[in-house]
Amino acid sequence: MTRSLVVWLPDWPVTAHLRTAARTAERRSARHGPVAPAAGPTTADAAPPIAVLHANRVVACSASARAEGVRRGQRRRDAQSACPSLRIVAADAGRDERAFLPVLTRLDELAPGVQPLRPGLAAIRARGPARFYGGEHEAAARLLEALGELGLPGARVGIADGVFTADRAARLTTPDAPVRLIAPGSSAAFLAPLSIAAIDDEALVSLLVKLGVQTLGGFAALDVEQVRARLGADGVRLHDLARGADSRAVEPRTPPPELARELALEPPLELADQIAFAVRQMCDDVCTALGEEGLVCTEARIVLTDDHGTRSERVWLHPTRFDPAALVDRVRWQLQAEEGGALAGGIVHVRIEPEAVDDSVHHQPALIGQGPDERLHHAMSRVQAMLGHRGVVSPAIGGGRWLEEREVRVPWGDGERPAQSREEPWPGSLPAPLPSEVLHPPRSVRVTGEGGVAVDVDERGALTTPPAVVDGRAVIAWAGPWPVVERVWDAERMRRAHRFQIVDAAQDAWLLVLEGGAWRIEGRYA
Repeated sequence: MTRSLVVWLPDWPVTAHLRTAARTAERRSARHGPVAPAAGPTTADAAPPIAVLHANRVVACSASARAEGVRRGQRRRDAQSACPSLRIVAADAGRDERAFLPVLTRLDELAPGVQPLRPGLAAIRARGPARFYGGEHEAAARLLEALGELGLPGARVGIADGVFTADRAARLTTPDAPVRLIAPGSSAAFLAPLSIAAIDDEALVSLLVKLGVQTLGGFAALDVEQVRARLGADGVRLHDLARGADSRAVEPRTPPPELARELALEPPLELADQIAFAVRQMCDDVCTALGEEGLVCTEARIVLTDDHGTRSERVWLHPTRFDPAALVDRVRWQLQAEEGGALAGGIVHVRIEPEAVDDSVHHQPALIGQGPDERLHHAMSRVQAMLGHRGVVSPAIGGGRWLEEREVRVPWGDGERPAQSREEPWPGSLPAPLPSEVLHPPRSVRVTGEGGVAVDVDERGALTTPPAVVDGRAVIAWAGPWPVVERVWDAERMRRAHRFQIVDAAQDAWLLVLEGGAWRIEGRYA
């Protein structure tokens, strides 16, 4: 058996959610300024009551939630009953893995040969770090110190013969004693009093409990041949774990290739064209490194730092794949967007990092010519390179109560999302079907009833007279009014309006809005 060191980060799904949210808040703050919400706690032990659910059961929860009675495996309603202020978060394996990658990278720098067991849990052969740092306990202390520098002070370490025993040792640590070392040859004695539930096999645990086996020591005491006859080879493997004979070796991961490139500029450069010219070779190097791995970049992170230490960081998306010229354009556009903004001095450092990659096989050109989508993108990109980042835009649907708010234009090929999500409830918004044409700006009209009397809505929300004519066209059908009242707490931004649907004599259907005694056409139904 190999001496193994296991690093455990308790409640990692909660911590991953918090760190991801904090990183998103930092990006918004960098882009929109101090109006963005501040980042909250980034570890599960300092977070408010939070529970991560999968299949309507709790898979992880914060320390404050446990203090209120929330437990792993609880149903959602039981957890919410124990803690009414509990915040529910959906499980996301991808989010957990992405958040764990910086931890693996840091551990690899201090003790090469890390094996990720699952997000929040990693194993390392103990011999190398112990010899380098002067002992197993010293190596564990150095790893914990490094994780504390990453903002993860609650990490735990277990060291024992085999990964299973080291994992159990890590889970029996405390915040005051985050390292537990099981002496060589003592695994069986350490595991014997532990509950049989430590084996990660619900069917086997249920069977053993029915047979009266409650501890790992009781399971280890069973005759191995009887275990083999009843439970097969898999049962024998678990029997070996229970008696401290873990034969699994730590299998180091293969670190991903380093695809990011950095460039230090000395002296600092201030003109966008100068900086764009300076980064051309770096952009070529990024695409060359991707090509050697058979990859292409579809999402790139660009970080610019000026001589005052101010950073501008942004993630750029591409509808197909980035080539060197497209990366240079993004650097130039980011500089232009920061003119007069956060970056006040000359640029001293540029970093380009592929944020998302794809197999190059999926982006090979067609055998005969190129499709219309590829030609369209090529033409749009050429025009965008000449006019600037926002010179070519495409429509997107955002959130809001008014049609003009929901119609958003984003730069061509950009992954920028509307500031207001359309997934929100937006009470008072217009239900489907929506008008097929939205007028910009809304067109003012005159709506009258019989005898030319102006149509209005009284204080009780009732029409003063039915609409009969809209700008000289007879009304054959109408519906409404539907009131829209928003921001009553803000005197400057408060709005009170009424919506109407009207069909005229030409069989055209219109969406009209009455606001402040004035009528206007907001949209037209096809």
